[in-house]
Amino acid sequence: MSENSVVRARFCPSPTGTPHVGLIRTALFNWAFARHNQGQLVFRIEDTDAARDSQESYEQLLDALHWLGIDWDEGPEVGGPYGPYRQSERRAVYADVAAKLLEAGELYEAFSTNEEVEARRKAAGLDPKLGYDNFDRDLTEEQRAAYRAEGRAPVLRLRMPDTDIGWTDLVRGDITFPAGTIPDPVLVRANGEPLYTLTNPVDDALMKITHVLRGEDLLPSTPRQIALYAALERVDVAEFTPRFGHLPYVMGEGNKKLSKRDPSSNLFNYRDRGFIREGLLNYLALLGWGIADDRDVFGVDEMIAAFDVTKVSANPARFDVKKAEAINGTHVRALPAAEFVSRVTPYLVTAGVLPESPSEEQRARLAAIAPLVQERVTVLSDAAPMVRFLFVSEDAFAPEEDAAAKNLGEAAQPVLAAAVAALEALPSWETAAIEQALKDALVDGLGLKPRKAFAPVRVAVTGRTVSPPLYESMELLGRDVSLGRLRRALAG
Repeated sequence: MSENSVVRARFCPSPTGTPHVGLIRTALFNWAFARHNQGQLVFRIEDTDAARDSQESYEQLLDALHWLGIDWDEGPEVGGPYGPYRQSERRAVYADVAAKLLEAGELYEAFSTNEEVEARRKAAGLDPKLGYDNFDRDLTEEQRAAYRAEGRAPVLRLRMPDTDIGWTDLVRGDITFPAGTIPDPVLVRANGEPLYTLTNPVDDALMKITHVLRGEDLLPSTPRQIALYAALERVDVAEFTPRFGHLPYVMGEGNKKLSKRDPSSNLFNYRDRGFIREGLLNYLALLGWGIADDRDVFGVDEMIAAFDVTKVSANPARFDVKKAEAINGTHVRALPAAEFVSRVTPYLVTAGVLPESPSEEQRARLAAIAPLVQERVTVLSDAAPMVRFLFVSEDAFAPEEDAAAKNLGEAAQPVLAAAVAALEALPSWETAAIEQALKDALVDGLGLKPRKAFAPVRVAVTGRTVSPPLYESMELLGRDVSLGRLRRALAG
């Protein structure tokens, strides 16, 4: 690869299951790396495992990337000069390359069964679990014919070099695997099916990928890939070997690797809860990288401008939901008011707070309460219980049981009675007047501390102990509804 080459990174998931936060972190780092270097991102689908791959998972991958704003220069929906970009449509390519490698002696036919390999290892006094012993490397044509006559079909194995294999990892520095420690790997099954060990490097070579940033779980396969690149160069399929960077694991609770089965790994759980793309991307970027030691909050454009893959940590990163929520809340509060309304509305519809087509009055009421709610939520779904009191019909309104039990008992009766009397006398129903009347009646008149004074009023009017600011909420709710709720609470 020449120093003047355009950076070409790739994201190549298998469409199995729902998108995982670790997988999307890998997509984000490749995207940020390509964009930082004015390069290109290739999106490729590795869907050769018919038993596990699904169209639903493929569509979820597209949905996830679109939602997060991670775009690509080549791949599904976009096309490009090196397509197709789904491996299931590239079988002829792999068959052709495998035939070239076999003809050149880079691959060889291997007939040994696992049982035969283990028996040979045992006979030599070695651990039978050491793996393949390269026995078939130098079979004669007569020996191969004899195996075929027995009805055996060969796998195709790559002839590994008898030298150390090393590279300078973009994340981990210099790594070396000593000669003889990597057995010759299978690249094509006996039924002609190409394996990941063949398809992944062949696609990277043909698509001229310059940098491979991937999870550290794939690091043990890198020596095989480097050996295959050398073979591909010798048969004029590859022009160079890309540079590798192995990204740290994403860990869950208890410092275990975050598995696909862990609910906290499912990307769409975060969208459903009301994480916004800016907040989630910011947090995912912190899983192994940082913009500065003293700064955790930054925008996507700032990340791209600063991203340096050599500054990615080699240590595992722990997914901390509380920290993710805090960072998301910062981004939610930074949204322009109209943008917050636009993004929170679908969550209010889903929660049944608003109908699918809100009325003008409902829209106006939401626009008025939104700035007060925006300051108090970390995820957008938090808004639904906070604003429900403004939109629910009086027939359906009822304070939450716990809140009512603690704040609307017998001890609250004098407070509610004083509040009703003070508010009934108000000539105008405005925030400042409501606040003054309640303070005069409850704090000064009854001698109560503010918390004791206003908790019963808040629960009676909003139904909850946590709500947007009380006086503004009451102004929006209106005189009649506010007083009606207080009187009902007073009547028990």
